[in-house]
Amino acid sequence: MTQPSFATHEVFNQSPPFGDIDLFAVDRPLVDAVKANGGAAAERELSEFGRQWGSAAMADRGRVANESTPKLRTFDAKGNRRDQVEFHPAYHELMAHSAHAGVHNSTWTANGKPAGDAAEVIRAAKFYMAAQVETGHLCPVTMTRASVGALAMQPDLLGRVMPVLSTRSYDPSFAPWWQKRGMTLGMGMTEKQGGTDVRANMTRAVRDGEAYRITGHKWFMSAPMCDAFLVLAQADSGLTCFFMPRFAPDGSVNAIQFQRLKDKLGNRSNASSEVEFVGAYAERVGEEGKGIRTIIQMVQLTRQDCAIASVGLMRSGLAHALHHARHRSVFQKHLADQPLMQAVLSDMALHVEASTALVMRLCRAFDRTPHDAAEAAYMRLLTPAIKYWTCKSAPPFLYEAMECLGGNGYVEDGILARHYRESPVNAIWEGSGNVMCLDVLRALSREPEAATAVLQSLAAETKGLPGAGEAIAFIGQTFRRADGERVARLAVEKLALLAAAAALNGVSPRHAELFAATRLAATHASMYGAVELESGEMRALLERALP
Repeated sequence: MTQPSFATHEVFNQSPPFGDIDLFAVDRPLVDAVKANGGAAAERELSEFGRQWGSAAMADRGRVANESTPKLRTFDAKGNRRDQVEFHPAYHELMAHSAHAGVHNSTWTANGKPAGDAAEVIRAAKFYMAAQVETGHLCPVTMTRASVGALAMQPDLLGRVMPVLSTRSYDPSFAPWWQKRGMTLGMGMTEKQGGTDVRANMTRAVRDGEAYRITGHKWFMSAPMCDAFLVLAQADSGLTCFFMPRFAPDGSVNAIQFQRLKDKLGNRSNASSEVEFVGAYAERVGEEGKGIRTIIQMVQLTRQDCAIASVGLMRSGLAHALHHARHRSVFQKHLADQPLMQAVLSDMALHVEASTALVMRLCRAFDRTPHDAAEAAYMRLLTPAIKYWTCKSAPPFLYEAMECLGGNGYVEDGILARHYRESPVNAIWEGSGNVMCLDVLRALSREPEAATAVLQSLAAETKGLPGAGEAIAFIGQTFRRADGERVARLAVEKLALLAAAAALNGVSPRHAELFAATRLAATHASMYGAVELESGEMRALLERALP
């Protein structure tokens, strides 16, 4: 007698894996934004990077690095204090690939000077693509790159460090930095009694010959596996920046005692620690009492990367949602052909396209700052505004991307759940939303003429775009108000939207018009897809987002 078959595991109406693609070539908004901001000559290099990071093998490394989280080994087998952090090999492979591509140092020359040309734009495109695969390992990559900005305040120390930092080698060995093929740097600023208010720091630095001995505590010290850290401590003349290596000059393990690794919502492949310094060896960076002025050179660059990474995460969310919608059928039609889904995806694509243009425009300002006062003013005023808008945009955007996949988006088998958990860190780290708004107000008060010039430039670049004139007037009036701090979030968001429209106008004028019409001339609805775009415009946006 023939038995009935009860096999049910036939997989159909599912999207194929989204892998083994060129993350650069399939992203027309990125290609055009890089070109518009001076990086066209690097297209072949960026496409090679895009193919490597768009491979299924690289995606798998990102998955494994997050599933196999770092472990703190406080002591060795004999009871000696070691304070080492162990990682899965997948994490080290990600670090090695980023280092080989110069993501941690390509904006600097071998002696620590700005590389010039379009180095910031090209490096940002790589960072943006790497963020789509695995964002956690980019924390030490970011801080290593940014540390050079602060170390420049101490030229003799920079001269010793750069021969190791400027190599494109990754060396995870636990050894003194001067013996290694390459090095990474972390940062320790915040303490439990005051995170943002670093002037409340209680960690003490006592002079010991030409060096210092530091005693105290850091509630958050990022990337404890690094070879050295820039930390803030109170010296005789006030809060000062210090270079604290993992090993003292005699080769002994420095007195940096990690208490625990933080159990974070996301960013799980990367270690973050709580630490105590017990007379740890350190060298001064910059003048005593000028610690904030010194380390802010580093913070400005890490804020830039927070914005780039957030846009990269949103880009990945959009790409996965669009890919899924083109293969998933519902009610006898592909999701991508359903009018409501088209409205959602095209509105999301418009947001990502504007955000991409904006961060690449910001990176152009970083490239030109050393020799262009107008670009330097743009960089100082817009960096906190752009970080505020892009970083706070990412979590709700990624939720929407997950919803496009339905239940498939919510499970950990795919990448979107990880992206969603990852996204809040960029808004929280290196200054929360309120801090960014206060920094914009501070830039306006310190350099009112330069800030006015930036606004005038944005007005010229957005002339004729819907709502741009009204936005300029609103920003100017709001920032002149005596109670400007109370409404700063509203004005800073409007400033970022205006800057995004201006940046997009230099890349894709028609889409800049759509962006301005839906974001400046009108208040954008809280839900994506609650705007009216013509069907032809929707198709064009989606084709540019992912051919």
